[in-house]
Amino acid sequence: MNNKTLLIISLILILFCFFVFLKSLNNNNAYIPDINYGKKLISFKAKKLSNNELINSEALFDEDKIYVLNIWSSWCVPCRAEHDILMELKKNPSIKIIGLNYKDSLKNAKKYIDMYGNPYSSILIDEDGVISISVGAYGVPESIIMDKNKIILKKFIGPINTKSLKEIESLTK
Repeated sequence: MNNKTLLIISLILILFCFFVFLKSLNNNNAYIPDINYGKKLISFKAKKLSNNELINSEALFDEDKIYVLNIWSSWCVPCRAEHDILMELKKNPSIKIIGLNYKDSLKNAKKYIDMYGNPYSSILIDEDGVISISVGAYGVPESIIMDKNKIILKKFIGPINTKSLKEIESLTK
């Protein structure tokens, strides 16, 4: 092969690789679970943070209220950012907040609650993250808003803020 032919083949190969890589940059392979608005949240069993008692999630939805399942961790910086909003949300008697502590040490989770206050009516433990994934979460913090029948009304990915607070409170009317 002469040098010209080798140069042309090399150039074609380089252009081919360039276009393949360019095409792959435009593909979004990010995993985003289905939000499932209007569907019922799955049932699960988890231990309570307070006393390690095993509880079925069905037992938590016993009142005619709006429920917020908040997935959080003590090591999560955005969780700290939303904590004051959760404390404000707790003041609304028509809303019940359930905490799902995600991949955290019990010691750190309890210390976090002691330090910042407890906005939750119940705190459940998700040591390995399986429960969070099964309810459709893929990170912390996330909040799933439901009615008393566990029908998903809304989901907030990331920390809730004052706008989210107003949205959640509007669901009680």
